[in-house]
Amino acid sequence: MGGFNKLFDKALCHYNKPTLTDNRRLFVNASSEYLVNLRTGVADLEAIYARCAEVYPGIDLSCEDFKAAIIGAVNKYLVGFANEGEIPTAPQIRKFINELQASDLYLTLACASGNEQAWWEFDRQYRPFIERLANQLVARGMDANEVIDSVYVELYGTKLVDGIRQSKFTTYTGRGTLRGWLRTVISHAAVDLYRARQDEVPLEEWSRSGDEVPEGQGWLTTARGSETSMLASVARERYRSVTCAALDESLATLDAHEKLLLLYYHVEGLKLREIARIVEAPSSSLRRWFQRRSKRSGNTTRVYESTVMRWLDNVYKKVSNRFHSELQNKHGLNSAEIDICLEIATEDFGQGVSLNL
Repeated sequence: MGGFNKLFDKALCHYNKPTLTDNRRLFVNASSEYLVNLRTGVADLEAIYARCAEVYPGIDLSCEDFKAAIIGAVNKYLVGFANEGEIPTAPQIRKFINELQASDLYLTLACASGNEQAWWEFDRQYRPFIERLANQLVARGMDANEVIDSVYVELYGTKLVDGIRQSKFTTYTGRGTLRGWLRTVISHAAVDLYRARQDEVPLEEWSRSGDEVPEGQGWLTTARGSETSMLASVARERYRSVTCAALDESLATLDAHEKLLLLYYHVEGLKLREIARIVEAPSSSLRRWFQRRSKRSGNTTRVYESTVMRWLDNVYKKVSNRFHSELQNKHGLNSAEIDICLEIATEDFGQGVSLNL
């Protein structure tokens, strides 16, 4: 059941609970003087937006979203890092904006919003750079493809906060080049994977550790004997059966290619790159489906990690929506009870739930 646990750890917990919090301060000065300077300083924004739209004619990004990102960068750097009581002037704001990598920011904002054409363009421009740097950074015993997969997962974002997907691209402000920013993201991914490898403890070492047990087991042993624990177990078992039924029904509504994607990624443990290569193979059962899906964009030969990530994202949303609907409409659960089922689904998948392949 390990594969299924991983599946719903991503598909339900990440997409339906606020698992990622942003504790950054919001540096916004609402003084009338600053607002006047800002209004004057951003006078060139529409022209900058128009130039970016010309660079990427097939990418749809609203001028309002572009302006909001630019003003966010102004607030962060000119206001947030200013000395106390210091207010940036209109010329300072205009100079700062004109020095931003506007076209890079335009592309990343579109990627963060899930724009298909933007992702194709990003892969075309930056995929070779990501591959080259990942191969340079990998440590012994690591695969560069693991680093690349990790980078793409971060860039696309697999978590929702208040209904918004948390793409790593949202942290890019255009202050430096996108290539330089990616270098930092790739380096951190390589370091994190290396540290994770160092922290792994083989199962046999746990068995040789004598009285030592993984954290939490001793508490569970004590709690099982208490009356409170017994009542909690009864309530949990009730919700567990409802959860399993809702999951079965949700998975049963998936199309064949959607089930296959989940099987490859969560049960077989294939990397995003490996799935992409499978889809590209002429004999693949996903090949024809992919060609039909991509016909409109004209990209019917190459599949990237970001493409697979977007497919999985759509499957997660489909399962999540059906799961909520089943619990609420068929089983009559309220929002608090649905939260309990979500916790059960992500921590204890339960026997009898299958992908019905």
